[in-house]
Amino acid sequence: MQRLRTALKRAAVHPTTPFLALVLVLSYFTYFHGYWQPNSLFWDENYHIAAAQKEIHGIFYMEPHPPLGKQLIALGEWLLHPNEASDQFLSTDYGKNPPAGFSFAGYRLFPTLLAWLTAPLLFGVFLLMTGNRIFALFLSFLYIFDNAIIVHSRSAMVDQPLFFFGSAAILLMLLLARERAGSRRFWVLAALMGACLGAAAATKVNGLILVLLVPYLLWIWRRHWRSISTFAIAAMIGFTLLYVGSWQTHFARGSTIDSHLPDQGYYKASAAYKQIIQTGHTGNIAHFPVMLRDSLNFLPHYQRGVPKLDLCKSGENGSPFFLWPIGARTIRYRWNHAGSDGAYRYLYLVPNPAGWALGLLGVILAVSIVLGSLLLPVTQRPKELPLLLLFLAIYGGYMGAMARIDRVMYMYHYFLPLIISFLLFGLSIKAVTQLWNIRFTDSRKTVFLYACGIAAFLGFQFMRPFTYYEPILNETFKSKQLLRLWDMNCINCERDNPLVKKTCE
Repeated sequence: MQRLRTALKRAAVHPTTPFLALVLVLSYFTYFHGYWQPNSLFWDENYHIAAAQKEIHGIFYMEPHPPLGKQLIALGEWLLHPNEASDQFLSTDYGKNPPAGFSFAGYRLFPTLLAWLTAPLLFGVFLLMTGNRIFALFLSFLYIFDNAIIVHSRSAMVDQPLFFFGSAAILLMLLLARERAGSRRFWVLAALMGACLGAAAATKVNGLILVLLVPYLLWIWRRHWRSISTFAIAAMIGFTLLYVGSWQTHFARGSTIDSHLPDQGYYKASAAYKQIIQTGHTGNIAHFPVMLRDSLNFLPHYQRGVPKLDLCKSGENGSPFFLWPIGARTIRYRWNHAGSDGAYRYLYLVPNPAGWALGLLGVILAVSIVLGSLLLPVTQRPKELPLLLLFLAIYGGYMGAMARIDRVMYMYHYFLPLIISFLLFGLSIKAVTQLWNIRFTDSRKTVFLYACGIAAFLGFQFMRPFTYYEPILNETFKSKQLLRLWDMNCINCERDNPLVKKTCE
């Protein structure tokens, strides 16, 4: 207890504490405050809340995503218990028409909480990468004030845990790169990093791209086999506990069949899995390989049933992956009348124009720095080069994987590489020492990043009505579509997307 009090006293007077506190306060108000509103289902909440209710009641089901995201949604409802019943959607995979007075406070709790807590994690990442608290603060604004991530995160969806565990894994990787092998701290950090990677993979399949963090550490420790072996053991333990633990909990609880669900409630379970359920042995870890195999095999089955992108289809919300970096196309999650003056309320997936532009600039700068360092005769390569290569590999690997997917995809599938682009921007600014004939000193970088932070805040305010369901007139709506490719569409307005016209006319 005395150690804890001493640690708290040190933290209170640490020079980083005011910056971290500001990040927490700002992100609380952008992400978490009033997260239970609007009191209506939107986008994939229909699927995820229905799945969470099955987790609560032990109903067998299969979904394309691993179970951890739905388990966290269910945990929030179980803890807060704001609704008298949690069984409205047990017999369907798509919940709709919730009863009057239905509360979303429980279902949205952990996804929104984790999205909020991602902000201080990213502050820590920026601080370790730049070594400058002011840099880290203003770079954190790119996430804190991103309208698209905010509106998507204030919901019962499964992307937010991926943001949190992915950011935590990156932070732990940076800490491990500075740590001495053999210490207790090294073991703890390695186990936690493995656990975060396991949690990311147990949330969404695309979280597996984060395993590219591991080769970076192996390269850092290429002459220190003790570090590599210690990390491998500790990280594997952490990964296994989280990944296997999440799946096994899902299997053990999902032992009740509801015949109203697909295939009489068995989905695509094999004969062996059906027998495991019928004999009540889903909690037996010996059957884990069979249950995991069938669950993973459900993903390609599900993907085959998802239509391909059709830009000519009326109401198509999907978009090609190469348009995501510029914020195209936006998605209208929900709308409603706001009164008799012609105003409407929208939940709209729209980018913060300043933040996304700086993220794209970060990717361009990073590629330029890497190519210049590797191909041109330079006296000294920037020390940020290994991290730039790492994050470019994650960004490029993710986007390359998206390019190979046939089914329709949406702009929110870009959120993970968007966050990586913010990291690339911060690293690139740190690496640049001269612009033409002007030395880019730390003081000039501070002024530049201050301007970037202000731009991110102003961009957030500009798009704010779409993020918090605030009334907006159609004329004002139209003025906020900065790019026609965003394809923003107000109620009773004609749709005007140049890409659709070029493709379909």
